[in-house]
Amino acid sequence: MAMGNDKKKLNTNSNFYTIVYSIVIVIVVAFLLAFASSYLKPKQDVNVALDKKKQILAALNIWGLNDKQVAQEYTKVILQDEIIDTLGRVTQEGTQGGEDAGFKLGSSDYKAGKLALFICQVDGHTKYVVPIYGMGLWGPINGYIGIDEDKNTVCGAYFNHESETAGLGAEIKDSRSWQDQFIGKKIRKNDEGGVALSVVKKNEVNDTTVQCDAVTGATLTSDGVSLMLKDGLTKYLNFLKN
Repeated sequence: MAMGNDKKKLNTNSNFYTIVYSIVIVIVVAFLLAFASSYLKPKQDVNVALDKKKQILAALNIWGLNDKQVAQEYTKVILQDEIIDTLGRVTQEGTQGGEDAGFKLGSSDYKAGKLALFICQVDGHTKYVVPIYGMGLWGPINGYIGIDEDKNTVCGAYFNHESETAGLGAEIKDSRSWQDQFIGKKIRKNDEGGVALSVVKKNEVNDTTVQCDAVTGATLTSDGVSLMLKDGLTKYLNFLKN
């Protein structure tokens, strides 16, 4: 009697085999992805922080630096990365070139009233940078507004987006000339007024001291930027009026 006949061969066509095989593959792939994510995270965090520094410096009208220069310039010009509340009170002091106070805040903190404030010094002059967040046509938009020592004149602006249309809404990020038009604009028309800085259609501009041209063909995104400016800068109004 042949002993080999007593051994059952694994049926690779059975449902049981297919299910077990699928489970094993899923576990192996999940493990590899988790390992890769854990291994790459420190480098990703460094790149995210570097990109954020570039955006903050752009709001101070500082462009064209390589990665090493960005890190050096940020440490040099950022005197404090404070956290303030909507009353303009400092709730956490930052440090020069700081990355542990206001630098760490995101949109959820912003909505909760924890506001990042970057106190800067450029060419011997005090300037401020504040982040703002809003919604465009297809998704979130955000930006940084640089403000002169008078706390009312824009010295630079940088806008970003997650999914706006290339050549249209994406111009808020891709067009340097569109961002540059904010330089010299006033946030408020007078010391007691609210936020007047806005984006309007070119044929609707009637006060060039506080109004900027909308992106051609991207009305909804431009409206989103305008609303973001008003809502965002209003959160900082007590600080700006102090």
